[in-house]
Amino acid sequence: MTQPVRRGRGRRPAVEVRREVLAAAGALLLDEGMAGFTVERVARLSGAITTTLYKWWPSKGALALDGYFAAVEQTLSFPDTGDIEADLRTQVHAFAGLMTGTRAGRVVAELIGQGQTDPDLAAAFRERYSAPRRALAVEAMVRAQHRGQLRADVDPQIVVDQLWGACYHRLLIPDEPITDAFVDGLIGNIVRGIRP
Repeated sequence: MTQPVRRGRGRRPAVEVRREVLAAAGALLLDEGMAGFTVERVARLSGAITTTLYKWWPSKGALALDGYFAAVEQTLSFPDTGDIEADLRTQVHAFAGLMTGTRAGRVVAELIGQGQTDPDLAAAFRERYSAPRRALAVEAMVRAQHRGQLRADVDPQIVVDQLWGACYHRLLIPDEPITDAFVDGLIGNIVRGIRP
């Protein structure tokens, strides 16, 4: 996405503008990372007005985060097949593949890094990315507990930290790679510990 969008006269619905802005932000971010990402470039690429973007997003980082999530949301959907182990394997493998097989891993590391000095980005990361993602996993594990697939005394919040935290650790401190074997071993170890 390198060419600006040219629009005819007339006002577009806000929902359409927002969708196009997020698509442009996600594409730019995944193409160039945070180094090439500016609100002005996103506005130009999406055909939106810069002041509108600043009205909707408090910082460049917050816009980047929403663009990132719009780009990866479908890949990171959490399945619900009724088998928690299969669902965890599917989701964590999809997450690991996204982090290692695309620029998304580098981008999320940049967003986490920038969030250390950008409070708007840090808040947006928690509110619009990590908290909703965590909630999906916790809800899936609570349903599995009700089905008798996980022990009742297991804390799903801690399991989320164990699974995805291990992946983020390897992403941010790349002493060891995030591989399929790593994901399988991680899930195997954890599932054996939380089954009834």
